[in-house]
Amino acid sequence: MKKQAYILWVALVLCNHLQAQKNPDSLPARKNIIRYNVSSPVLFGFDKTFILGYERRIKTNQSVSLNFGTTALPGRGIGDSEDFEVVRDFKNNGYNFSADYRFYLGKLNKYSAPRGVYVGPYYSLNMWRRQSEWEAKNTGDLVDTKMNVNLHMAGVQLGYQFVFYNRFTLDLVLLGPGVGFYNVKTETEGTLTEEQLEKLQKAVIDRLQQRFPGFNLVLDGKRLDSQGTLTTNSIGFRYLIHIGVAF
Repeated sequence: MKKQAYILWVALVLCNHLQAQKNPDSLPARKNIIRYNVSSPVLFGFDKTFILGYERRIKTNQSVSLNFGTTALPGRGIGDSEDFEVVRDFKNNGYNFSADYRFYLGKLNKYSAPRGVYVGPYYSLNMWRRQSEWEAKNTGDLVDTKMNVNLHMAGVQLGYQFVFYNRFTLDLVLLGPGVGFYNVKTETEGTLTEEQLEKLQKAVIDRLQQRFPGFNLVLDGKRLDSQGTLTTNSIGFRYLIHIGVAF
């Protein structure tokens, strides 16, 4: 939550700064934008998060945008519990895809799309894969876990896109409430008793809650079933910052 509040604070500061800039009325409107997602690397790390997007104006005050890139679960080496500790991560990767349709509000905006205040629906998909090695503290036995996390989210967003010097863009999704559908699937390789397996599964979920923004609320009090699966849904919010180039 602190990182999300920080991103929102940065967005508001940038809004105040850019509102003071002058944009000549005579400059031509540009229909295309290629952009880079700045906020996701801040939350999940710059080393494995790289998301690019493309926005295209299809009507005077409407546009569609697509975004795709790589991402990873945060918190390498985090997840020790009373009974298990993480030795290493063999694999930690994932993908992000999102799409939205934007209605730029003509009565509020001086310029045509893709510039100014907009609202519209969005959909996003995050898929994370992590393979880790754990050590049982009481026996020293090593156990491998494979974890797949899928998050589908759909909702409505409110944002503002600046076009600076008719070329450089700053896109701020300031408010994006939605519903998230979460699926966590784990596989365990190793000889464990039923009690040890239950404790290891608890450690896996605790690890997600420790380092994943918002998962401490979504997964609070929830545990994996006997098949190593957890499915749930929750209200979520979308906050994004993109920088780009219009052409």
